[in-house]
Amino acid sequence: MPMSAQIVVDFAFPKRKHPPNGVLESETGPTIVFLRVCTAWRASWLANHAIHESLGSIWWSATYWKVGPYILMANHLHLFAWPGILNADLDGWVRYWKSQFSNTIGNRSLRWQSSCFHHRLRSCESADSKRLYMINNPVRAGLVARSEEWPFQGELFKSESWW
Repeated sequence: MPMSAQIVVDFAFPKRKHPPNGVLESETGPTIVFLRVCTAWRASWLANHAIHESLGSIWWSATYWKVGPYILMANHLHLFAWPGILNADLDGWVRYWKSQFSNTIGNRSLRWQSSCFHHRLRSCESADSKRLYMINNPVRAGLVARSEEWPFQGELFKSESWW
């Protein structure tokens, strides 16, 4: 292979450590995203009844993206989300509810990492795998014997199309 062709191939498919910003919505199937958001410095303040209630209320009203199943751990959360009625960028939506949370709680020591990790699901098997991973987090951490015993989880909206 000529050197110039090799350079084109390497440039066309760069290796990346982080996913690109934004989520491409699909016109042929549902757009469902698995999201992980961490606390700043991985501080352990998230698994708390008042925090749980506050986040649920904010997600319920911030419906540019709808929150389905979710779980709060001490220093991170996982959730499934899909686009709501109005079109909005996922990263902008995450920044919005983080800001709303900070304003609502009023405790400046409870901070989020600036970014988040999201993965667009492309199949039911992928969704099932991520859901099992998510709900078994407290069991793997030794916090409960069975996942349904963990009090900091829920589901706000039910998706009408999971494939």
